[in-house]
Amino acid sequence: MNQNTAVTQRISELRRQLAAASRAYHEHDEQIIPDAEYDRLMRELEALEAAHPELDSADSPSHQVGGKPSSRFPEVVHVVPMLSLGNAFSDAEVHDFVRRIDERLHRRELFFSAEPKLDGLAINLRYENGVFVQGATRGDGATGEDVSANLRQIKVIPQQLQGQGWPEVLEVRGEVYMPRADFERYNEQARLHGGKVLANPRNGAAGSLRQLDPKISAQRPLSFYAYGLGEVAGGELPETHSATLAQLAQWGFPVSDLCKVVQGAEGLLAYYRDIGERRDSLAYDIDGVVYKLDDREGQQEMGFVARAPRWAIAHKFPAQEQTTTVEAIEIQIGRTGAATPVARLKPVHVAGVVVTNATLHNADQIARLDVRVGDAVIVRRAGDVIPEVVSVIVERRPEGTTPWQMPRACPVCGSEIVREEGEAAWRCSGELSCPAQRKEAIAHFASRKAMDIDGLGDKYIEVLVDAGIVRGVADLYALNRDQLLVLKLALDADSPEGLASQLGLHLRPEGSGDTLNRILKLDANDAAWRAQALSVPASFQWNTKKIATKWADNLIAAIAASRNTTLERLLFALGIEHVGESTAKALSAWFGDLELIRHLPWPLFKRVPDIGGEVARSIGHFMAQPGNQQAIDALLARGVQISDTHAPNAKLRTDLNLATLLADLEIPKVTPVRARQLAEAFRSTAAILDEEAHNFMTAGLPAETANALVAWLNVDANAQLFSEAGAALERLLAITPLQQQQVAGVLDGKTVVLTGTLAQMSRDEAKARLEALGAKVSGSVSKKTSFVVAGTEAGSKLDKANELGVEVWDEARLLAFLADNGEQA
Repeated sequence: MNQNTAVTQRISELRRQLAAASRAYHEHDEQIIPDAEYDRLMRELEALEAAHPELDSADSPSHQVGGKPSSRFPEVVHVVPMLSLGNAFSDAEVHDFVRRIDERLHRRELFFSAEPKLDGLAINLRYENGVFVQGATRGDGATGEDVSANLRQIKVIPQQLQGQGWPEVLEVRGEVYMPRADFERYNEQARLHGGKVLANPRNGAAGSLRQLDPKISAQRPLSFYAYGLGEVAGGELPETHSATLAQLAQWGFPVSDLCKVVQGAEGLLAYYRDIGERRDSLAYDIDGVVYKLDDREGQQEMGFVARAPRWAIAHKFPAQEQTTTVEAIEIQIGRTGAATPVARLKPVHVAGVVVTNATLHNADQIARLDVRVGDAVIVRRAGDVIPEVVSVIVERRPEGTTPWQMPRACPVCGSEIVREEGEAAWRCSGELSCPAQRKEAIAHFASRKAMDIDGLGDKYIEVLVDAGIVRGVADLYALNRDQLLVLKLALDADSPEGLASQLGLHLRPEGSGDTLNRILKLDANDAAWRAQALSVPASFQWNTKKIATKWADNLIAAIAASRNTTLERLLFALGIEHVGESTAKALSAWFGDLELIRHLPWPLFKRVPDIGGEVARSIGHFMAQPGNQQAIDALLARGVQISDTHAPNAKLRTDLNLATLLADLEIPKVTPVRARQLAEAFRSTAAILDEEAHNFMTAGLPAETANALVAWLNVDANAQLFSEAGAALERLLAITPLQQQQVAGVLDGKTVVLTGTLAQMSRDEAKARLEALGAKVSGSVSKKTSFVVAGTEAGSKLDKANELGVEVWDEARLLAFLADNGEQA
C-alpha cells in the first residue's frame, strides 16, 4: 500500500468515527467515545487535511458544527449561525492565539473576557419586546430544534426581561447545565428505584431538554448561564463583551461570577490556572475556559474561519472522561455490609489522576450498562467524586464475554450475600462476623440502646480494631485496664516513639514499625517480645502512674455491667438488618429465649405481630450464617447473661398451626385458602414432602397450585426449609404454654406517638410505661394513631395529628393518666 492510499484510508476512517460520535452525541445524547478521544481524532484529521489539501472535503466533520436537528422537534433556522470554538490544549497554543490577533490588529494592549466553559448544551433564547418567544438548540449551527416548552420549565431563564432598554429583538446564547449535586442526587434516586441513570451532567442536561413531555423536563434539576448574543435588532448594546454580560445580568439572565477581563497571554494563562485549581470545588462541570477578545470592533475585524470565530478559543482542561479496559469486577463490602461492585481497570489518566478502580454502584447498574470483563469502557472522574464507569463501547467488545453475575458469598467472610425484595442493594448477611463490618458492628453493639457500654467511642473502636485487639464484639469482654490506658496514650501520642517514651520504653529500630499493635496485643512483661522489640530491664513494669485512670476504670465497669442484659437489648445489639428496638422487644416478648430464636426457621418469625416476610427473612439470613452463630457463642462464653429468659407467649398458639405455616412459607400459588386445604388433607409437612401433584389435586388444589407446590419442593433448599420449619413448629407447640386468661392492659390495642420534650420524664421512660399498659408506641402519626403525647417544641408530628384530627395529650394529662393506672404501670 503506497503512502497516499494509506493517508486516504486513514482520513476516511477518522471521518467515519467522528461522524458516528457526533451523531450519537448531538442527536441521541449518547457518548460512544470520551471528549478527549474525540478531540485527539479531530486534531489528527485536521492535521492530515492540512498536509493533504487535495483530500479535504466540505462535508468533513472538521468543517461541521454539532449534529443534525432531530425530527421530533420543529426546526429553527438561526439568523446568526451558532458556531463552535477552536481548541487550545497547551500554553504554546494560547500564545499563538494572542499572537495572531496582535499581528492582525496591531494593538499595544489586548484585553480578553475569560470565562469558564460549561459542559452542557448550547441554547439560543429569543426575546421580542422583552418577552421570551422561542428557544432552540445549536443543532448543526445553521438549524436547531425548537425546545421552547422545555426551556420554560427552567426557573432561572427569565420569561420577561427586567429593567429597561432592551432591544426589540434580542437573542441570548448560553449553556443549559445540570449542577453536580443535583446530578448525583438524581442518579442516587434512579439507582434506588431502578430508573435510568444519567451518564454525566452534560448528557443529563441534553436529554432533559429533548423530552417530548415538558413535565418530565420540569422534574430535572436544570440551570442556565448566559455567555453571548445571537441576533440583535432595534437597540444598542455595550461595545465590549464584558459590559454586555453585565447588561444581560441586569436584564435578569444568570451570568457566571467567574467571568473576568484579563490582559495578554499571561493574563489568560493565569486565569486558566486559577480556574483549574478551583474546578473541583465548583457546583457544575466545566471542561476548560473560553477566551474572547473583549471589544466588539476587534471581533468584527478578526472575523471567522469555516466553523469558528478567530477572536475566541477554548482552552481545554485535562479530560474527566477516558477510555480504558475492565480487567476484573470485584465486590467491596462496606462498613454497613453493602456489597458494591468495583471495576478493576487498566490504568488510565483521568483529570490528572491515574485511575485503576471505578465504582459500578450496584448489580442493577451493571445490568443496565451490561459491563463485562474485557470491555472497553468510558470512565469518568469529576472533582472529588469516586471514578465511575459511565458506559460501555460495545463496538469494541471482545468475543466470548459473558454477562456478570453477583457472587453469592461475601469475599471477606464467606457469608451469604442477599438482596432485599424491591431493593437495588445487595448486602453481606454476616453482620457480626464480617471483618469489613467489624467497626460498625462494635459501635452499634456498644451503643446506649443496645449494650450501653458508655465511654467506648468511635476513635477507641477504630484503634482497637486496627490493632487487632478486638476482632469481634465478644473481645470487648477480654479488655483489661492496662490496654485501655495505653490506648488512651496512643491516641494522644505524636508517634510510635512518642508512645514508647511515655511508657518508659526504649525502642530498638527494628521494633518501631508496629509498636502500638504489639504493645496493645502483648503483655509488656513478655520476655520474648522485649528481646525482639525493646531494650528494657527485666524488672520493667508499665509506667501508667501518671495516666488519668478514671476513663479506663469507668469503661471496664461499663463492660462488666453490660454482661447482665435483657434479651431485647442483646437482640438489638446484634445489629440484625431491620431489627430495631421495637422488633427486638417483640421478639423477646413473644419467644422469650435466645436459644429458641437463634435456631428458628424464618417463616415462624412472621407469627410475631408487625413482622412481615422481609424482616423475617433478614433474621433468618443472619442466624443462618455460621460466623454470626459463633459470635453469639463467644458472647455467652465471655459471660454475657440474659436476665429475662421466659417461655414463649401463650398467644402464639392462636395461629401456631400447619395451615398458617404453609401460608407463611410464601410458596407460589399457595394462598391462605389453599394452605388450609393442604393442612386438612395432610396434617404435617412430612406428609406433604413426598406427595405427587395429582394427590394434591385430589385434596382440592387447582392444577396450577399443585404443580407450583411440587416445583417449589423440588428445589433442595426449599425442601430443607419446609422440613425444618415443620419440625420447629412441633417443638414450638411443645414448649408454648396453653392460653391463659390474662388481664388486658388499659391501652391494649392503642397506638400512641410521643413528640417533643417532656419535663418530668424521658421519652424512653414514657414509652416504657405506656407499653407496660399495653400500648404500641409508634414513631409516626397516621389515621390509626389513638392519641399523640406532645411535649414542648413538638414539631411535624403534632401538625400531622392536628391535620388528621388525632387526639392530642399534653404532659400533664399523661402524668395524670399514669398516676390513675399506677398499679399496672
